[in-house]
Amino acid sequence: MPIAHTTSKSKAFIRLSMLVAGTGLAAAAWAAEPAPKDTTAANPLGGKATPAAPKAVPGQPRQITWEELVPKDWDPAKEFKGMDLSALDDGDPRANEMLMKMQEVSNNAPTNPAMNGTEVRIPGFIVPLEEAKGEVTEFLLVPYFGACIHTPPPPANQILHVVPQKGAKFRAMDTVWVTGKLQTLRNDSMMGVSGYHVSATSVTKYTGGAK
Repeated sequence: MPIAHTTSKSKAFIRLSMLVAGTGLAAAAWAAEPAPKDTTAANPLGGKATPAAPKAVPGQPRQITWEELVPKDWDPAKEFKGMDLSALDDGDPRANEMLMKMQEVSNNAPTNPAMNGTEVRIPGFIVPLEEAKGEVTEFLLVPYFGACIHTPPPPANQILHVVPQKGAKFRAMDTVWVTGKLQTLRNDSMMGVSGYHVSATSVTKYTGGAK
């Protein structure tokens, strides 16, 4: 159950946006590196696969993959295929124009209506939005380390806006399981645009596996 399919479509799109953003040699080197090892719903940190998630139990939240949040017919990079980035300098106005277009495509990434109203359980990384008394009271959940902080935000259909029932004692980029009702509800924040909202009944530390 790969998260990285999450992002098999969006990975190339994100790498392309970093290069166009003119982040210099670091971006070029990062984009040239091998793709990160596949992550899974049971193993969001990637690497060696862990046992598959158990089958859905009636009345219990359904463990989902990030891939399920993306409509199967959506291809964010189709409008940019065949473009020669080597012809663009960092200061080229065309690069800035392309970056703005990419951001628009990313921010308006369509959600999967079939997921609306589903009680789910999903792993990911925390990007805090609001904190009180040392606890995170509102955050974004993203599928890979560094998203929205060290790298450009993923497409909106790969960002969950999470409001837990009670504050959670976690920090930025901690890996957690989030359980709650998923809604196809857009939210704009300074850290990124999310296409989904989760009213979380629980936010627990990720310890590996499907347990």
